[in-house]
Amino acid sequence: MDFAFNAEQQMLRDTAHRFLQDKAGPAVVREIMETESGFDDGLWNEIAEQGWQAMHIPESYGGAGFSYLELIVLMEEMGAMLFPAPFFSTVVLGANAILVGGSEAQRAEILPEVASGRLRLAIAQLEESGRWDESGIAMEAVPDGDGYRLSGTKLYVVDGHTAHTLIVAARTPAGVSLFLVAADSPGVTRTRLETMDMTRKQAQVVFDNVGVAAGAMLGGDGTGWETLTKVSDLASVALAAESVGGAQRCLDQSVEYAKVRVQFGRPIGSFQAIKHKCADMLVQVESARSAAYYAAWAAAEDNEELGVVAPLAKSYCSEAFFFCAAENIQIHGGIGFTWEHDAHLYFKRAKSSELLGGSPAHHRALLAERLGL
Repeated sequence: MDFAFNAEQQMLRDTAHRFLQDKAGPAVVREIMETESGFDDGLWNEIAEQGWQAMHIPESYGGAGFSYLELIVLMEEMGAMLFPAPFFSTVVLGANAILVGGSEAQRAEILPEVASGRLRLAIAQLEESGRWDESGIAMEAVPDGDGYRLSGTKLYVVDGHTAHTLIVAARTPAGVSLFLVAADSPGVTRTRLETMDMTRKQAQVVFDNVGVAAGAMLGGDGTGWETLTKVSDLASVALAAESVGGAQRCLDQSVEYAKVRVQFGRPIGSFQAIKHKCADMLVQVESARSAAYYAAWAAAEDNEELGVVAPLAKSYCSEAFFFCAAENIQIHGGIGFTWEHDAHLYFKRAKSSELLGGSPAHHRALLAERLGL
């Protein structure tokens, strides 16, 4: 098995790196994260012109037809810059939900709009229980004539306040099902939440007797949890890659600072304690990268190992990112705690990514369950 990226994938990485450095540097990120929407329409359209949203969507649905590996390349580079955009919510969560659980007609209608950047999606799953397993979905879809009525509250919906279409998990008499709901439907109220990580916006979405047609059900009745399970695994792989990008950036910042910060007449990088911290960070980054790339291969090949390596990669890589983000602050000392320094932004993203989709403990329990332990 060859883990090396081919020339085309490396070119994609280089192009994405240059674009993000030029168009979405730290100053731009700080400006965008202060806005209500949390993203910039101009930048969103620019990455659409480059085919980022279309990357892993099949050509038959208006996409670029690349594999999940190319998508992972983008996620790693975006993670390194904390790129504020509804990419994860729309492309990783939303588009994958349509690909995995949608009918042929739904794929043909929705995916070309996603690929072009015209349509933004968000998955509304988590509720007040805070549980990411099937039992956490208590919201009911009550049959009403030929359709259903939805009532309930969804929390921490990534980019839920700016999405055009919501993919809502609710229970019908047949079990957990998914529904496509226009975000501006009567009875839908969306409120942006004040969260720790300002670079990835989340929202509360309240459904007050919202009517949805039977044709708005994504896939079959009662098949929602099966779809969410696969989408969660694919999202875990993407978050793992994003965490690797963030962890690498924290290591780079630490090494760069250790070379220029002088104490007692010499660079702090010459002190053994700082050397040990940087070495420990390097071990975490390289180990996380191996886990993320293997999981990316499993996702790209739709290999049966995906169910095992996805929770493994998510738990390990998110903890590695948090470790590196915390050490980055320690190496920078007092300045690392200040609002003016970017170290705290990576620390907050790392903690947010640790919990998004389930904590490391949740994913380790999931891994043990799938291994029959």
